[in-house]
Amino acid sequence: MNTKEYISSGIIESYVLGIATREEAAIFECIMKNNAEVKTAYLEAQKLMEDLAAAQAVAPPVGLKAKVWDKIQNEAVEPVVSNVGSSEHKSVEVKQLIAKASSGKWKSWAVAASVLFVVGLASNIFWWQQQNHTRNELNLLAVQLSDQGSKLEQVQKKWALASNSDIQTIQLNGVEKHPGSKAIVFWDKSTKNVYLHSVNLPQPPKGMQYQLWAIENGKPVSAGMYSPEKDTEIVLSTIQSAQNFAITLEKAGGVESPTLENMLVISGA
Repeated sequence: MNTKEYISSGIIESYVLGIATREEAAIFECIMKNNAEVKTAYLEAQKLMEDLAAAQAVAPPVGLKAKVWDKIQNEAVEPVVSNVGSSEHKSVEVKQLIAKASSGKWKSWAVAASVLFVVGLASNIFWWQQQNHTRNELNLLAVQLSDQGSKLEQVQKKWALASNSDIQTIQLNGVEKHPGSKAIVFWDKSTKNVYLHSVNLPQPPKGMQYQLWAIENGKPVSAGMYSPEKDTEIVLSTIQSAQNFAITLEKAGGVESPTLENMLVISGA
């Protein structure tokens, strides 16, 4: 599980609400100490919870406390006044009863308020998670659409080259050791510019790069270094004449003469 998946798993919300298990909390605290992204997400979630709590806060009706206090006094005083005794002793009993009743009543109100707060907070968390999930799906869809748009644009550019009457399309097929490899050279007969499209060239190893060769009368001439961002987009070189083209895998930056054992594709094969 990567950092983004861990953040979206719900563990941060559980930790902030205090419902995460002891093991989950311990793991989360350890990760948060060593991962700035997780810590930032925790601080944002904590701030969000505080904002939600403030938004859900409801002030009690005006006069409610006075009414509750009057009722507590009436319920607490009646059984004490009915008996005659030491006024000081009665006064102490009244205060104790009032304090006891007051504590019980206000604890009940506090519990009720806490329940309402938790329910409201849970609803807001659920709504926030749903919104976050929807936002993630929309972002993913936008990325997919953008990627498809880029691929469509590349196809259109390749089609424009292939359908141009001034462009000669030359197919390069895999040699015996690389039968699945393929590439296409687009050679502009008017400008002599050469473009290369990788149909199925494997990812080169680190420090290596594909080099295109133009072959005239058996003599290879470097026709440029290929990299994915140059595919059909950038002119690799200008070649005046050639009977064949080939591609070899060379060290990054290219070499003066092709390494024949590293040849992947050649035209006319």
